Amino acid sequence: MCFDHDSSPPVPPISGAAVSHDDLVLEAADGTRFAAFAATPDETARVGVVILPDVRGLYRFYEELALRFAERGYAAVAIDYFGRTAGAEKRDDDFEYMPHVEQTTQDGIQADVAAAAGYLRSADSEAIFTVGFCFGGRNSWLAAASGHRLAGAIGFYGRPGPGRDGSPGPTQRAGELVAPILALMGGDDPGIPLGEVNAFDKALDAAGVEHEVVIYPGAPHSFFDRKYEDFASESEDAWNRVLALLERYS
Repeated sequence: MCFDHDSSPPVPPISGAAVSHDDLVLEAADGTRFAAFAATPDETARVGVVILPDVRGLYRFYEELALRFAERGYAAVAIDYFGRTAGAEKRDDDFEYMPHVEQTTQDGIQADVAAAAGYLRSADSEAIFTVGFCFGGRNSWLAAASGHRLAGAIGFYGRPGPGRDGSPGPTQRAGELVAPILALMGGDDPGIPLGEVNAFDKALDAAGVEHEVVIYPGAPHSFFDRKYEDFASESEDAWNRVLALLERYS
C-alpha cells in the first residue's frame, strides 16, 4: 500500500475557503454502483479532477486531497475501485483490499473514471484531469487512452511498464495517449526501476505526446505524504506542478 491510515496530503488547508463535500454513490455505464467522495468550491469550477487512489481504494487521504483541490477552486471526485466486488458502502481500516484489487479490470476502472468525469461535467466543469497515485497513477495515465476527453493525466509513482498479468502499460500504449502527461516519480523507489521510468519518457517522446516526467532523487515510493518531512520540498514541487497544469484551463 502507499500510505498509512494516518497519513495526510502534504498540502495545507486554506482556512475559510467556501467548499462543500459529499459522500456519493455513482453508477458506471455497466450498472455498477460505487463509492466516491466529491468536494466542490461554492462557485462553478471550470476545471474538474478525478482522483484515482492507491490499491486500497477510497479512504481518508484521498477525501482530504479532494478538499485541498476544492479549496483552490477545482471540483474534485475521488473514486473507489471495488463497487463490483465489495459494494458501495463505507469500509473500515481493516478492509482486506488485495482480493478485490486482483479482480479489477481496466474496462471496469475506466468505466468508473467515465462516471466520475460525467458527474463533474454535469456540474459544468469543462476541463477534466485525472490525478492518481501508485495503482491509480498507472490508471490515470491509461485514462488518457480511454476516450474520456481529458485535459491532462497526472500520475504519482505509477508503474508505467507491463502489468503483472502481461497487459500493456502506459509505456506500451504511449501512442494511444491523447492528453498531456505528468509523471511524478521517486528516484529511490525499488518497485519502479528508473530504467522503466526512462523508458516511459522515451516512449512519450517517440509518440509525440506532450509530457513531463519528473524524478525526485532519493525520494521513496509514496513520498507525497505529510509524514515524510525529509521530502517536504519534493512534495511542494510536485503539488505546484500539478496546479500549474490545472491552471492552464482555469
